[in-house]
Amino acid sequence: MGRCRRSRFIAVGVALVIMLLSVECGAGETIKLGVAGAQSGDLASYGLPTVNAVRLVVEQVNAAGGINGRKIEILVNDDVCKPEIAANTAAKLVSEGVKIVLGHICSGATKAALPLYKNAGVLVMSPSATSPELTESGEYPNFFRTIAPDDAQAKLDVDFTLQVLKLKKIALIHDKGDYGKGFAEFAKKFIEASGEGQVVLFEGITPGAVDYSAIVQKIKQSGATAVMFGGYHPEASKIVGMMRKKRLTIDFISDDGVKDNTFIKVAGKDAEGVYASGPRDTSGNPVALEAVAAHKKTYQSDPGAFYENAYAAALVLMNAIKRAGNENLDDLKKVLQTEKVDTPIGKISFDAKGDAIGAGFSMYQVKNGQFVEVGSPSIKAQ
Repeated sequence: MGRCRRSRFIAVGVALVIMLLSVECGAGETIKLGVAGAQSGDLASYGLPTVNAVRLVVEQVNAAGGINGRKIEILVNDDVCKPEIAANTAAKLVSEGVKIVLGHICSGATKAALPLYKNAGVLVMSPSATSPELTESGEYPNFFRTIAPDDAQAKLDVDFTLQVLKLKKIALIHDKGDYGKGFAEFAKKFIEASGEGQVVLFEGITPGAVDYSAIVQKIKQSGATAVMFGGYHPEASKIVGMMRKKRLTIDFISDDGVKDNTFIKVAGKDAEGVYASGPRDTSGNPVALEAVAAHKKTYQSDPGAFYENAYAAALVLMNAIKRAGNENLDDLKKVLQTEKVDTPIGKISFDAKGDAIGAGFSMYQVKNGQFVEVGSPSIKAQ
């Protein structure tokens, strides 16, 4: 009988130790943060700055002890900005127990990945996916972004072209993708509604083609006084190069898929004079100055496209986790939609759709090998 009692006490003692160890282990578990986007291929210049931004923010957080006693673990996955790969990337992150993802970078890839994240209750925040459908449809209540949508960008491009450049006959070209075609369709809508402009050509191209002489010839024959392109820098650099070769000197206006220094490097002297919209210049923002300085110190280079937007996303996600006290989707959303956070792109919070309140676009032009902000204060995205 005494032996049984001792055995019972031993069993209870072991159980208590196991419970205590479980609690301790739970407290020591990392918070897994997925980072998804193009880290290789033609569009790596969009995805790699995001990885750098996340690493810098997380390094600061972990150095300060983490969040609520837990360190942040970064899981980086490359989707090459391709929808079919993005779906696999999402499945991999979900299987690894990720509940928060910073990414994806391209709209098409983001759209392909979102259903998997939605089903798994994963919060997703993109620094650059601008397709309006991602928030307007209401289909993805788990999606947020730190950049304004394409309709705002297209409106700015159209207003700038018609009102500032005074160009009325527009050739609209796009890459047939969710992002590029969506931008072009919004631009067409705004041009036709303006009562001032005329769409003289609306046509898609094949991404990755070697020669774009046929589309340049069509632009020339259309009588266009400006070309507006929806898509990314690899195609834009080829089209601009062919336009210059064919001595077609009309203005080329594009989106934030082109507003990247890689476009200038690839297009060379042909990039001079090209216009592109992009996130507003926030270089005077103290948080932005700090973020850029951190990048230069760590990577010995200037940050690339969407770096500030990614840094902003990392900051608001860290705040949401801390304030929510967990990684539950509904709790995180509540914080994101009610609290403003100082970021490199300004003090932001999010509306009920997931769009950042306070984010916007400006117009830029390539001058002497650099993008320079040229947007008129009177031309604002609506």
